[in-house]
Amino acid sequence: MNTNVKNWLPMFFAATLGGLVTVGGVTLVQQTQARKSEAEARSKYVNLYTENPVGPGGAPDFTEAASRTVDAVVHIKTTESEEKAMQQQREYLRQNPFAQFFGEGFGGFGGFGMPQPKAGTGSGVIISNDGYIITNNHVVDFGDEFEVTLNDNRQFKAKLVGRAAEVDLAVLKIDADDLKPIQYGNSDQTKVGQWVLAVGNPFELNSTVTAGIISAKGRGLSRGKLESYIQTDAPVNPGNSGGALVDAGTGKLIGINTAIVTHTGSYEGYSFAIPVNLVTKVVDDIIKYGSYQRGYLGVQIEDLDNDYAKELEVNVTKGVVVTGFTPRSAAQSAGVQANDVIIRVNGQDVKNGNELTEKVGTAKVGDTVMLTVVRGSEKKEISVKLKAQPSPERVRKN
Repeated sequence: MNTNVKNWLPMFFAATLGGLVTVGGVTLVQQTQARKSEAEARSKYVNLYTENPVGPGGAPDFTEAASRTVDAVVHIKTTESEEKAMQQQREYLRQNPFAQFFGEGFGGFGGFGMPQPKAGTGSGVIISNDGYIITNNHVVDFGDEFEVTLNDNRQFKAKLVGRAAEVDLAVLKIDADDLKPIQYGNSDQTKVGQWVLAVGNPFELNSTVTAGIISAKGRGLSRGKLESYIQTDAPVNPGNSGGALVDAGTGKLIGINTAIVTHTGSYEGYSFAIPVNLVTKVVDDIIKYGSYQRGYLGVQIEDLDNDYAKELEVNVTKGVVVTGFTPRSAAQSAGVQANDVIIRVNGQDVKNGNELTEKVGTAKVGDTVMLTVVRGSEKKEISVKLKAQPSPERVRKN
């Protein structure tokens, strides 16, 4: 081997080794960057779905949220005592004295026969260590005897603390130890597309957990009621009423499952929950005062749309138009005028009348709320001290 070749070989091996080291270094950097990108992507995924733990393949893992919730959700059996049923029969016959001769075809009491007490079941959510339980008013309104079964199969007689029919909420209480109350979340911070779990007792199937996303917020199913539901596609069926809608990441309560839209009587893709921020206000009032202490603006309202905005010559297309006032209106006294468009309450956007009633519904008589209104080309802040409920009228009010 000549001298030139001898001199060249060490240089060749050194260059080759350096190249391999360089390639290895580049590969290591690329792998590190890839892992970092994957971690960032997963972090974004986790944050997008309310900090859910992520399982194999990047799918959300709801096991932790479910385990934090099931022990707080109870089964409720409501019955109507024979005494109450007899009282109703006597009252009906007093008003309809000939009903007893026509059986079930006239009045449904079976003539002279003993009326059968009503019975039904639903769900509830434990909210305190001393045994307070939230449920729907329609789960308990027909009965006077209540039996609560916990997730560990212990059973207790419950007493009715109070009801708020206009919000479809009620509160029961049991005397029990070692309860596991649920933690409250914040329904104002929930977002469309967020994963949620519905926990309840559909079709007598205790401690059932279903998953879905928030499909919409501020939904109303009927005019004139205090409704601003969280709409989800989590399967909810008869027996789920009064159960928990929870954040799928934290297991915190964000709503009370209340209704479905259905042609068959079972779940068809739409379920609705009362937002927990409204629930807590109503429940606190029931526990403290025995009834819901709701404050009122005293306004007649219509939802704003694009055509209405053009008619009013305002530069917003979402909000609530004040069309009139009830007698002794709190809003009118504070300076709100007809055709004002309410776009915020206490700094929170309101897109429709359902959201307005929800935001104001979390306040009580005597509280002050700050309204942001659009009046023509101007935007104004108006402070309103809420008054008590006005006399019923045939117009939509807050």
